[in-house]
Amino acid sequence: MSSKDVRHKKRFAGKALVVILLLLVSGAAGGYYYLTSTKDTATSYTLLSLERNDLEELVTATGRLQPRNYVDVGAQVSGQLMQLHVEVGEVVKEGDLLAEIDSTVYLATVDSTRAQLRAQRAQLEDRKAQLTLAEFQYRRQRNLLAENATTEEAYQSAEAGLRSAKAQITALEAQIEQAESTLRAEEAKLNYARIYSPMDGTVVSIAARQGQTINATQQTPVIMQIADLSVMTVQAQVSEADINRIKPGMEVYFTTLGGQGQRWYGQVRRIEPTPVVENNVVLYNTLFDVPNEAGELMPQMSTQVFFVVDSTEQALLLPYHAVQMNTRDATSRKASVQVLNEQGEPERRDVTIGVSNRVQVEILSGLSETDQVVLSAGRGQGSGQRTSPGVGGMLRGR
Repeated sequence: MSSKDVRHKKRFAGKALVVILLLLVSGAAGGYYYLTSTKDTATSYTLLSLERNDLEELVTATGRLQPRNYVDVGAQVSGQLMQLHVEVGEVVKEGDLLAEIDSTVYLATVDSTRAQLRAQRAQLEDRKAQLTLAEFQYRRQRNLLAENATTEEAYQSAEAGLRSAKAQITALEAQIEQAESTLRAEEAKLNYARIYSPMDGTVVSIAARQGQTINATQQTPVIMQIADLSVMTVQAQVSEADINRIKPGMEVYFTTLGGQGQRWYGQVRRIEPTPVVENNVVLYNTLFDVPNEAGELMPQMSTQVFFVVDSTEQALLLPYHAVQMNTRDATSRKASVQVLNEQGEPERRDVTIGVSNRVQVEILSGLSETDQVVLSAGRGQGSGQRTSPGVGGMLRGR
């Protein structure tokens, strides 16, 4: 081959390479335009699938635990607290000796009143003997007067002596009754120096100390508190915005800080009508009882309380924000959602709702578990895919 032919082939190969490069660039540009156009015109939807689960509509509040039954044990007499026979946390029975107050003065008073009473009773016996004599003299003078063997004056004197003897006995009997009443009061004070448990329970607090002087003149001082811890009462403070939703007999449960999520259940027993105002917030005390046989609940524990306004089990649920509520009627059970139809387009669907906790809402009718609810629509790319129940995903529209 001549050198001229070689140069011709080289020029032809160079032109072919340029043409190929131009075609590649043009194809790439066209493909880029096509992809860009597809991305800009495609619509994507955030979809939700319904899930089936339990749901509760709740009113929440904070509260504190206290014993259902308790008594403040006080001192009814003044004096030095000589001895305490129990400690905090000790279990006692009704009638157990709890404490003793110095009884020296009360014992002396009882002894004095008893001695006075014995003296009065001896005087009564003497007056009765004098009455017997006065009756004898009266009968004698009456018989003599009937026979004109005595004077009218002697008869009248005997009659007066009889009346006087009877009056002295009556007065002395009244004094004895008064002394007996005083003795009973003094003996009661003496007994009050020994303080006994009025109920079965646990000593939850002791306010006095051994050797302390107790003054019961103006008010009864509290020495200790005994409580029955087998049943506890929760005192929950409900705000005025929620109190009208709380009714006696309503189911309620609570958790404690150290309970690791354990729930204790009860029913509302009473709603106190007098409010408690704290930092300009009006609260109402709501009480309910729970058994505490295991002794896990202690007085003054903090509680998080949940009043069950309504509940449902294994219901079809949607997130609350995926449902358009009837704003004209707040009590209406009618609402609507956007559902992806067979053509891949969103359409409005009327539904009936049930229990709601402002996070999720129960769907009573209008949807099935296979429906895909459109949460929102936007511009962008992505491939169609189903989502897990209750979780949003992206699906390209057709």
